[in-house]
Amino acid sequence: MLRATHLHTRAAEYRAPGGPWDLPSLDALLTAAAVDADDMVLVVDGDRTVTGTELTELVARLAGGLASLGAGHGDAVAWQLENSLEALLLWRACWRLGAIGAPIHHHAGPTEARAALDLIAPIAVFARAGSALVEWRGAVEVGSTTWEALFATPARDVCWTDGSALGAVLFTSGSTGRPKGVLHTQETLAAKAVQMRTVHGLGPDDAVLMPAPLAHVSGLLNGVTLPGVVPMRAVLMARWDAPHALELIARWKVSFMVGPPTFFVALLDSPACTPDAVRSLRLVSSGGAGVSEAFVEDASTRLDAVVKRTYGSTEAPTVATSCPTDPTPATRRHDGRALGAVELHVADPATGVACAASAPGELWVRGPEVCCGYVDAADSAAAFTDDGWFRTGDLATVDASGWLTIVGRIKDVIIRGGENISATEVEAHLQAHPAVREAVAIGEPHPRLGERICAYVVTNGEPFDIETCRAHFTARGVARFKTPERIVVVGALPLLPTGKPDRSALRTHAVRGAETEERS
Repeated sequence: MLRATHLHTRAAEYRAPGGPWDLPSLDALLTAAAVDADDMVLVVDGDRTVTGTELTELVARLAGGLASLGAGHGDAVAWQLENSLEALLLWRACWRLGAIGAPIHHHAGPTEARAALDLIAPIAVFARAGSALVEWRGAVEVGSTTWEALFATPARDVCWTDGSALGAVLFTSGSTGRPKGVLHTQETLAAKAVQMRTVHGLGPDDAVLMPAPLAHVSGLLNGVTLPGVVPMRAVLMARWDAPHALELIARWKVSFMVGPPTFFVALLDSPACTPDAVRSLRLVSSGGAGVSEAFVEDASTRLDAVVKRTYGSTEAPTVATSCPTDPTPATRRHDGRALGAVELHVADPATGVACAASAPGELWVRGPEVCCGYVDAADSAAAFTDDGWFRTGDLATVDASGWLTIVGRIKDVIIRGGENISATEVEAHLQAHPAVREAVAIGEPHPRLGERICAYVVTNGEPFDIETCRAHFTARGVARFKTPERIVVVGALPLLPTGKPDRSALRTHAVRGAETEERS
């Protein structure tokens, strides 16, 4: 049985009357909202639509099926599925039993998937034909007669009431290394969903398009829990395809989207992106690398919608963003302000001592949406302080007005000739050039300097070479040592399953490029 490995130091305060955890369980919240929705379509999956009444019944029946397999309080239930009705139902059915949903990304290979399952020892595993886990011992193939039989067992129609029960284990993404399982309770997930409903001003007339995997925190929050508590329609996409996304936006009057800039750059670049196609879209929340001021301004204008920056992680989802009443210049320049009971602390990574206002340091976060640790207690001990702060590993500044700006990752610092250079800062300057659509800066090995800056850029078709780059950085008054020394123009950046650039793949490419250049 999985257990929390980090205890919230302010749990009593969060559970006090009026506190962020003073809520029914997540299962009870979602069930009440679906019952109220009645005949409203709440889920769209391809040609399938599910109303509130149908969703309530399907959750109860699948929960009964999971119980027949032995799943109960504290047990992990794993699955490997693309975004689909079945994935959403598995989340909901787990919460009905007080069990823990443990999804594996649908593109994960056998080694990754099995390493994750070895970590959590699930009591049941579900997979689609052709996926890495379909051969796992005892796995149930979704769509098979065994799967369908689960819905014929006695339904579990009584809601789970203990919000402190673990509700999710989410595996952090990366191109190398062992998986880390992030643990969330029903309380942390419920508090975040209820808060974001208010922050975004969402109601039953809204609809969200969700291409981000439901196996990741963004997909879980914005494709399952948030639309579930509003309630509003969730339109699921099995894979990202910009022209198809535009069709879904128009057909289902999608008003809300969340994702990294790569989604929206592809949307805007599609010939099908006309004012009529995106007329219903009113709010876009974007996080991750590449959310520059130029991107927000361009997307806001071309989509005729509110486009805002947001900050969060698997461990601490959406802890900062902006609100509709915030001044536009600030919302475009910064990654938001702390929400609700969230506390932000910018510290010297070595000592933990607070940095001066607007001085960069490592961002520490504490709040009711922060996870309850990792499956491995050693991972929790490394990431959390004794007084409950989560060390994000992100370099940030917080100004006197509370505006947060992420300036890089501790591990994404390029060290050139002894000078520490933020890759994020270099990328922001690159993306300010009119020819550059996307950019990633990498530390490329150099025999004399240790590292030099290699920039991978996606252009809009206009030329962008090293001389153009140098002139651009000079015009912006950037120090010469922060100017890229090699430009690689690519048609598209390699991406992780989350949609974020795969920096490890680019580093490998940069190393090979440096070796080739040295031999020549």
